[in-house]
Amino acid sequence: MAWAGTWLLNRWRRNHYATVLDEDEFQKGMHKAQVLDLRNKEDFKRGHILGARSMPLAYLQQTYADLRPDLPVYLYDAGEALSIQGARLLSKHGFQHVYILKGGYAKWNGKTKKAKYTD
Repeated sequence: MAWAGTWLLNRWRRNHYATVLDEDEFQKGMHKAQVLDLRNKEDFKRGHILGARSMPLAYLQQTYADLRPDLPVYLYDAGEALSIQGARLLSKHGFQHVYILKGGYAKWNGKTKKAKYTD
C-alpha cells in the first residue's frame, strides 16, 4: 500500500513541476530548448539523445543559474525519477518552461549519439 502512495506522490510532482511530453512532442520542441541528460557521465557516454548536454542531477543543483530561464528546459534520465527532482529544483528557482521526457531514455527511439572514446 505504501508503494501506491509513493507512486501517486511522484506522479503529482511530475505533473506539478513540469509538462510531461511523449517522444514526438519532445523531438518537436527540443531544437529550441536546453536539453539536459540528468544521468551520470558514464551512462551519458554510453549513449544519449543527440543534442543533449550531460548535467547529472548533483551538478544541476550547483549550476542551475547557468541555464537560461527564457528558454525551455527539456529533462530526461533513465526513467523519470531524476527528471522529477530536476524539475522541482528548477521550478523552485523560477523556471517556468520545464518539460520531462515520458518514460525517459529507456523509451527513446529517436537519434542518439555515443562517445567514440570512453575512459
